[in-house]
Amino acid sequence: MTTVSEDLDQAAAIFGEVRPRLFGIAYRMLGSASEAEDIVQDVWLRWQLADRSVVLNPAAYLATATTRLAINATQSARVRRESYIGPWLPEPVDTSADPYLGAERGEALAFAVLLLMERLSPNERAAYVLREAFDYPYSQIADILQLNEPAVRQLVSRARKHVDGERRVEVDATEQQRLLTAFVHAAKSGDLVELEDLFAADVTSVSDGNGKARASKFPVVGSERVAKFFRSFHTRFWVGVEIVWTQMNGQPAAVLTVDGQVRTVLTVSSSPDGIFQINVQMNPDKLARLQTA
Repeated sequence: MTTVSEDLDQAAAIFGEVRPRLFGIAYRMLGSASEAEDIVQDVWLRWQLADRSVVLNPAAYLATATTRLAINATQSARVRRESYIGPWLPEPVDTSADPYLGAERGEALAFAVLLLMERLSPNERAAYVLREAFDYPYSQIADILQLNEPAVRQLVSRARKHVDGERRVEVDATEQQRLLTAFVHAAKSGDLVELEDLFAADVTSVSDGNGKARASKFPVVGSERVAKFFRSFHTRFWVGVEIVWTQMNGQPAAVLTVDGQVRTVLTVSSSPDGIFQINVQMNPDKLARLQTA
């Protein structure tokens, strides 16, 4: 006969095995590692209290609970962002050890795609994430969302059209790294010509500080304006900065530290025309997880 302690150990083992996937689902839904972690913890508590003897497929049960909680959290997050100060960017997650973040593939993880997904409805976002990143069959997504299969196929189709319709063709990881490295060096030196040469004509710089860091409260658009923007503060911004090259959200990233504390995470999205978006994450709340990494 199984003891209570053995039963909980078995429950913990099952949960631990699927935990990376649960976090990956919640993070893609919310663009927030801290909120995703809260949801995963909530699911763990529910799993401990559940009648596990009647659960035929624990992985499916846990994924369902995670997705439904994430849908609810997505709806409330949108309300909170109405009072957000300046542009909102997803919270960066370190993917150097897990490039796909618990998924079958790295879809719906890059910053550019997460930002496009912000315009989807919560159900569209869930269906897209489960299908494109985790390769769930339509029938299982239907069970998770409590919809029929044709409705789920429609959700995924609409989401794909929206994301693919606005998504730009990006260069490979090697070229992304080269362009990011060149950008950081040009930004440090304040070289206008070099900066402009790296940019697509319609490049946009987006900074996230939420009023807690000295970040631009508006996107800066256009190669000349963006180059001048980064040049305008290069003599003071880079003082004492050390650069750590890593992988965030499955793409090259520069983590900027001062006195051992993470101050900024820089990433770029690049097409054959050059860098078309620069993401400058400076919100200390969204960098907190990196401080203890």
